[in-house]
Amino acid sequence: MSKKLVAYFSASGVTRAAAQNLAEAAGADLYEIRPAVPYTDADLDWMNKKSRSSVEMRDKTFRPPLAEKKTGLSGYGVIFLGFPIWWYTAPSIIRTFLEAGDFAGKTVVLFATSGGSGFGSTAKDLQGSAPGADIREGRLLNGRPSAASLKKWLDALGV
Repeated sequence: MSKKLVAYFSASGVTRAAAQNLAEAAGADLYEIRPAVPYTDADLDWMNKKSRSSVEMRDKTFRPPLAEKKTGLSGYGVIFLGFPIWWYTAPSIIRTFLEAGDFAGKTVVLFATSGGSGFGSTAKDLQGSAPGADIREGRLLNGRPSAASLKKWLDALGV
């Protein structure tokens, strides 16, 4: 059986907590996707159309640079990819992460945190950034899911 990785981007710490719990439940390695320039509270102000996150999400071609590129993906067969939902999809940095690696032949299971929206068409939106990957919509991990509920979800996934 191949190794599992939980890779996540967290702007405020909420997704980080979900990722840590998932990694523990899955017996997976943990990797934080970090932007080269960290987001400030002002950058994350979705009400301000000129904030960094608003500008990035409007420009579908923009790819925020990563602080570092994740190497050594070849040993992982399953990658759980987590992020907060921004504008009904994944933040642009998730595309940067996917396009920086080779995900062909890998199963990528999405998980997210959200203040109110679901995945929408996120799995479909990300497919072009990871050619050859099997990208699956996973689950919203809002609140603090118990280890037992995470294990049950993981067992149901069959990965």
